[in-house]
Amino acid sequence: MPGITTGSPSDAELLLAARSGDVVAVGVLLERHRAGMRAVALSLLGHGPDAEDAVQEASLTALRRIGDVRRPESVGAWLRSVVRNACRSSLRERRAVVPVPDLSALAAATGPEQVVEGHALRDWLWQAVGELSPTLRATLLLRHFSPRTPSYDEIATLYGVPVGTVRSRLAEGRARLAEAMARTAESAHGDAAALSRASAAEAAETLAAAEEGRFAELTAERWTPDVALYAGRRRVGGRDFLVRGMAGDLEAGVRQRLVSAVAGQDTVIWEMDLLGPPDDPGHCPPAVAWLMSTRDGRLHELRLFHAPAVG
Repeated sequence: MPGITTGSPSDAELLLAARSGDVVAVGVLLERHRAGMRAVALSLLGHGPDAEDAVQEASLTALRRIGDVRRPESVGAWLRSVVRNACRSSLRERRAVVPVPDLSALAAATGPEQVVEGHALRDWLWQAVGELSPTLRATLLLRHFSPRTPSYDEIATLYGVPVGTVRSRLAEGRARLAEAMARTAESAHGDAAALSRASAAEAAETLAAAEEGRFAELTAERWTPDVALYAGRRRVGGRDFLVRGMAGDLEAGVRQRLVSAVAGQDTVIWEMDLLGPPDDPGHCPPAVAWLMSTRDGRLHELRLFHAPAVG
């Protein structure tokens, strides 16, 4: 590992190497502190799948945010705090599950979309994400990379599957991600940030086209002819349905404002604020996320998350 002396490296040496993009150093840090991380999870959640999920989620978060550690000597404490936060999130979901209408809702939370920016591990991580199956990739992106991190229940409602299926998909996705990252550690990695920037530009163009009355024209060009909107497992409409829905929203005075775009190989998430008409600000939920699956670069399937209105 670059910058690491012979013998057993210190946490400070491993952190320095990790910040330089050394994937082995990250793995060594996680293994060195895994027992302490697991002890925190067990103390808060008890034995069971929730504790294991928390450790797995914390490991993935740590991988993306290793550059955030300010004091090398506190790596262990920082990792345990990441686990503690994951456990608290799990406990909140247990205690306050909000009923989700129709197309589900996104939890109002600041998510990890920002943490994959700005350090050497970003592009390597995204290349590994791209090697997952579409189903595992979409589930992992929703849970770990969406700014409004949905709960297990919300993801289950979105796809029309049991919560246990969501848990198993996340566990398999995280395991396969680790395998993919090991395989691609020495590969050249594409510019993941550029992909998301291009997707954000496309989202802005899409919204502008809608407001200018060109939404049908743009979607005919950029969406597949058999594009479909899904609610759970049920297909609720195609392109014409979506075009009419957008036109109806605009006529009612509802506008969408892009917050962020997260783009993978064939999965894209656009996060939007919903702006109601001035005389009726409570007309619509405060936010919506477009979860899109693409085929040959064109939108093929769409699912929508609506954040619940306050009050």
